[in-house]
Amino acid sequence: MPDKPASICFVAPNNYAVLAGRADIRQIGGAEVQRVLIARELVNHGRRVSFVTLDHGQPDGIEHEGIRVFKMCAKDDGLPGLRFIYPRWSSLCAAMGRANADVYVQRTSGVETGQTAMWANQNGRRFIYSVANDPECDERLGGKRTWRERAFYRYGLLRADHVVAQTNTQQVMLHENFGIDATLIRSCAPDPGDPFADGNRDAAFAARRVLWVGRFSRQKRIDRLPAIAKACADVQFDVIGAGSNMSKEIGAAVEELRRLPNVTLQGFVPHAELPRHYECAALLLCTSDWEGYPNTFMEAWSRGVPVVTTVDPDGVVAGNQVGHVCDDNPSNLATAVRNAIESRDLWGTSAGRARQFYLETHTPTALGDAWERLLRKIA
Repeated sequence: MPDKPASICFVAPNNYAVLAGRADIRQIGGAEVQRVLIARELVNHGRRVSFVTLDHGQPDGIEHEGIRVFKMCAKDDGLPGLRFIYPRWSSLCAAMGRANADVYVQRTSGVETGQTAMWANQNGRRFIYSVANDPECDERLGGKRTWRERAFYRYGLLRADHVVAQTNTQQVMLHENFGIDATLIRSCAPDPGDPFADGNRDAAFAARRVLWVGRFSRQKRIDRLPAIAKACADVQFDVIGAGSNMSKEIGAAVEELRRLPNVTLQGFVPHAELPRHYECAALLLCTSDWEGYPNTFMEAWSRGVPVVTTVDPDGVVAGNQVGHVCDDNPSNLATAVRNAIESRDLWGTSAGRARQFYLETHTPTALGDAWERLLRKIA
């Protein structure tokens, strides 16, 4: 009789919103979405899959689509200065113990990287670290703000049984900076079906709608958007996102966008409601200083939406002609946006290539198969 497949636990404190479809929890990012997509595919491969998340009032051990969720403490439990140890670290370890998995997976650099590695090493379990973005691979230890984050991240990264990268660039950085030989596994997005079947793509092009999705943070550089929107007065910009503790510069940019007649600030949108916004868009605009491999790109390409972007992971945008790569000058970005939707034929070709590239590279099935191969190799 064949051996039972190794069980997997994702250590992801902020993941419950995506797992449970909770629109009231505003903790949704690319890493959270990718973990759930991987988990669902591994369930389809017959593996026992669980998560460790924060306590949002859900029962411990609750199941969502075949995935069990074990809860640690709530976000604000404990006393300032002491809560790092108790109850955060202690409840994290307890939840990992209740999950009782063979392999623990953690993504996004921080103290949880070291905590997960330490628990797994001490308890004879395997630990996989999955890179979320490029700064996590540089010698500044993920660009973390505090010595504690840097120390725990370095500890966990160097003690992982295996590291997964999203891009060739990340593989090279990990090898050069840490001596780590990472496995390349591309991310994915759900397949919405043929986006050209009902004429929505033509309507989106005719409406000249451009979508921007992201956190209102320094990395995403929404402060470049007002100048772009002003230079493209005949283009409608839909902005999805929100931010807390915004810098003065970012806050001022958001207020300026609020006053522009061709900009609609949609605010926070639950992930389940994002598809309708992609379906109305002719282009996706990225103004970031850096990214890993953006979920927004794959979600756009799956719907035949090309991108105009300041970042091009592994050169896939330019190399596959699925959008337009530009420098970070707002004037040049505005020109790129106008050029991208100037010709119906050229735009249609780019949209078709975007959909084809998604089908060839970024489907959930391809992601699940890649993770299954990795797990069979190490556990």
